[in-house]
Amino acid sequence: GPGLKVISTLSVGFDHLALDEIKKRGIRVGYTPDVLTDATAELSVALLLSACRRLPEAAEQVKSGGWTTWKPLWMCGYGLSDSTVGIIGLGRIGQAVARRLKPFGVRKFLYTGSGPKPESAAEFGAEFVPLPRLAEESDFVVVTCALTPATQGMCNKDFFSRMKKTSVFINTSRGAVVNQEDLYDALASGQIAAAGLDVTTPEPLPTDHPLLSLKNCVILPHIGSATYATRSTMAVLAANNLLAGLRGEPMPHELKL
Repeated sequence: GPGLKVISTLSVGFDHLALDEIKKRGIRVGYTPDVLTDATAELSVALLLSACRRLPEAAEQVKSGGWTTWKPLWMCGYGLSDSTVGIIGLGRIGQAVARRLKPFGVRKFLYTGSGPKPESAAEFGAEFVPLPRLAEESDFVVVTCALTPATQGMCNKDFFSRMKKTSVFINTSRGAVVNQEDLYDALASGQIAAAGLDVTTPEPLPTDHPLLSLKNCVILPHIGSATYATRSTMAVLAANNLLAGLRGEPMPHELKL
């Protein structure tokens, strides 16, 4: 409405806000970065391990009676040890993911984004590469970038066709960074090994969506920041952002437009 002065969002993403209109009208925006970094990074690692080691599929086999005598290659997946991990968007969450994956014995980290971040990359010895090279060389691709016009639909047919057949794709950023039809084709045809998504387009994903029919795709209901402690901290920060904005004071976390 015309009286709107302040917006406070319970998220680090702001792709759901009409920023041009907000800026034009001088509306201030508060958001909640930092406080959800660890929870989201933790969930990204959990999703990666679930997808590459086929956990939901394996758990289902126990329930359905598919678990019979021991077979050497049954339920085999792919491990992180000696692998190359490509991170799309080495921001707060991307760095926190790399920090957690490093002890698993990852051999090399690659990253891509709007430009090199030597200070951030140094901790992991991560190499800044163009997107096509990241796709070609990574055993695991983890998407942790913001959704912008530049990143929309970035993971598409061309991207998946460059990935190894043994590679695993993880997205915990925003659903629209991925072309879901192209991802479906890549998974169904065996172009890539598996995928794990915490974000989709739309959300919630319709229960008859083709991706949900695939054994090699793990989909979660956007629970990246969903720990009790994190959501509580986010709520307090969002409230404090709003109160500061209404008082005309500096917000604890204001989005600079």
